[in-house]
Amino acid sequence: MGTLPLAGITVISLEQAVAAPFATRQLADLGARVIKVERDTGDFARGYDTKVHGMASYFVWLNRSKESIVLDLKSDEGIAVLRKLVSTADVLVQNLAPGAIERLGLGPDEALALNPRLIHASISGYGRGGSYEQKKAYDLLVQCEAGLLSVTGTPESPAKVGVSIADVSAGMYAYSGILTSLLQRATTGRGDVLEISMLEALGEWMAQPYFYAEYSGAPPARSGAQHASIAPYGPFSAADGTVFFGIQNEREWAKFCTDVLQQPELAQDARFAGNALRVDNRPALHEAINAVLGGLSAAEVLARLDAAGIANAQLRDMQEFSAHPQLAERNRWRDVDSPVGPLRSLIPPVTSREVDIRMDPVPEIGEHTEKILAELGLGAPGLAPLHNIN
Repeated sequence: MGTLPLAGITVISLEQAVAAPFATRQLADLGARVIKVERDTGDFARGYDTKVHGMASYFVWLNRSKESIVLDLKSDEGIAVLRKLVSTADVLVQNLAPGAIERLGLGPDEALALNPRLIHASISGYGRGGSYEQKKAYDLLVQCEAGLLSVTGTPESPAKVGVSIADVSAGMYAYSGILTSLLQRATTGRGDVLEISMLEALGEWMAQPYFYAEYSGAPPARSGAQHASIAPYGPFSAADGTVFFGIQNEREWAKFCTDVLQQPELAQDARFAGNALRVDNRPALHEAINAVLGGLSAAEVLARLDAAGIANAQLRDMQEFSAHPQLAERNRWRDVDSPVGPLRSLIPPVTSREVDIRMDPVPEIGEHTEKILAELGLGAPGLAPLHNIN
């Protein structure tokens, strides 16, 4: 395999929790050297849980292939080390509290004056300016503010998405924005200043329900695991479990009635003539479907759906996902080293014919402090606790 695409790129990250670490871990996957600046107690995500042999599942996910340096950023000495790191870096990423990076003397203007080729990327909850600038932003709260809970859940009760989707969306846009700026810098020779708001990142993902509501005058209905505007699409009960499937067009509907339900006459039922009527008559539609599927095993239903070319899925828990045959058959798991030993990890989803993905160890707190200071020609400073950068 060839050299990784970001080999030779150095990223300094004043990061915590999920959004910024997710962006920088993906840069590290592509070969960037990511130096993670931590307090002596570490990124607080190290303490979110202890489920991975004593380490936090969040931290293991987000921080492989990085180097950890502990600095006291309340001290002149610690700030001097940070400035020296930033002065020769390619990228600075930060998701500190609003105003914290400026108080460190490394706001966008100051940092680019120090290093004109620097790409300065800031992730925040609500962006610079506006009345929400100083408002605390946790993932669930941003899901609320972006309207996600209004379209997720059952008619009776909203529900949050079960993963940190606001953080992940912001991290993805930081990652893609940094890659874009690196391409731009190769042409212009100049750095850039990037700002990513969790609200705006998740808002981009909410564009379809926004357009639906804005121009129809009514919001999409919360429909649980059913699709709000397509029927049948969602979970259905077999004799021994639940299957999911979706019908996308009238050809599929006719084939579903003939080959899966083995009731071709249902395709001619006026109540179900077209998706709009199937949605309007969803209770009757589901009653007709369940009357057949309830007498079949889940395996038999899935086999019939596959044979008919109808899209379907098995509802898997995390153990079943871990054992997914497709991931095993495609060899998508790799061990990543860590302070608690090898950890089975999913290979990132983008594969390249030219290069492999880097999946190096998850670091201990401050594991690389002495090494990095030695590279800078500095003796080890007194490493007092890093000030609270939350």
